[in-house]
Amino acid sequence: MAKLKKLEEFREEIDQCVKCGACRAHCPAFGAEKHEGRVARGKIALANALLDGEVEMEDRFLLDMSQCLLCGSCYAQCPNKVPTEEIVAATRLKIAEQQGLSTFGKGVATVLKNQGLMDLLAKGGGKLSSLLFKKLPDNSGMRLRFPAPFISSKRTLPCLSDTPFRDRHPEQIPGRAEQPTILFFTGCGINYMYPESGEAMLKALKFLGVNIIIPKGQACCGLPAVSAGAAETVEGLAEQNLAELGKHACDYIVTACASCNAGLGKIYPQLGEEFADYKDKVKDIFVFLVEMGFAEQLAALPKAAERKKVTYHDPCHLRTRGITKEPRQILKALPQVDYIEMEAAGTCCGLGGTYSVYHYDTSQKIGGKKANFIAESGAELVATDCPGCIMQLQDSINHAGGGQRAVHILDLVAEALP
Repeated sequence: MAKLKKLEEFREEIDQCVKCGACRAHCPAFGAEKHEGRVARGKIALANALLDGEVEMEDRFLLDMSQCLLCGSCYAQCPNKVPTEEIVAATRLKIAEQQGLSTFGKGVATVLKNQGLMDLLAKGGGKLSSLLFKKLPDNSGMRLRFPAPFISSKRTLPCLSDTPFRDRHPEQIPGRAEQPTILFFTGCGINYMYPESGEAMLKALKFLGVNIIIPKGQACCGLPAVSAGAAETVEGLAEQNLAELGKHACDYIVTACASCNAGLGKIYPQLGEEFADYKDKVKDIFVFLVEMGFAEQLAALPKAAERKKVTYHDPCHLRTRGITKEPRQILKALPQVDYIEMEAAGTCCGLGGTYSVYHYDTSQKIGGKKANFIAESGAELVATDCPGCIMQLQDSINHAGGGQRAVHILDLVAEALP
């Protein structure tokens, strides 16, 4: 039975925090708000006080615990490697246990654990997109025509697809016998909002001749539910996905979403021994492509006469797992791309799962800094490896008045292939 760690199980890690403040310079929420309760050591102190019965779950406590993007930037710089994002997530689970989920959290939990409902909402939204959304110029997103619960009227969004990605393809797509078999864990972003990136991934995989499985019964990885504090939803989705993965023999489980990679490769192995066998099979698509020699094949293609200036944004869920060089290797090898490294490429974009819903204005302060770095780089496109980051980056660029577009690296890969 899958089980997330309780806050009480983090006593030892909490005691490792020496309140040195190294986290302050790297916390995006603290950088935007300049409040001690926003930074890692402040949250660790609050979690410890909660365990010791020295603080109640009053409004200020709840606000401080909600002001964390779970980006892991503090952990990367912590001399004692205190896993603040895991401690904050466990604190949110404890809050939900004692006070129940918020209204939005209940909505997240209900939709994520009901695949049929998610499909219905997505398909309905796609078919009614012209009525529900107003198109912005230059293909930079859509804006809701009518007020919607929990979604800021200032936010720009991608349009939902009429036909989700997984509905477009058979469950198995055979390749060459000597090539590995990969299971494509699509995630919700590619399935519902950016199916063209899924198509681009298939084009790259078919180019290599690998055997592809796209399980019809796969569900959300559960990361949004972790952010919302919905423990039962996370555990239920993990068990559902484990059962689905067990139906298919594969060499690798490949993701094209940073959050899904962290969900399957980091969160799931912590839920129980039954997930351990899959930990080493989970690979980000660009790690897989580099290992297959794909970067060299791209580099051998004729250079395009006209090339696009492209920069890269590191998704937090890849950066904190050490996946930084492979996406850049693929970008630099593309024949139609002039790669530019922007300043602070590894800083958070401000999405943070449910964070950007609860704290949209703060998320835009964080995203605005990233939009400025993109503009200063001189790039036309900012590429990344996470659908959620694409949505947040484009929204931030739109608010900054920039003309750049946020894209998945896979979109550029497909463009380069014959």
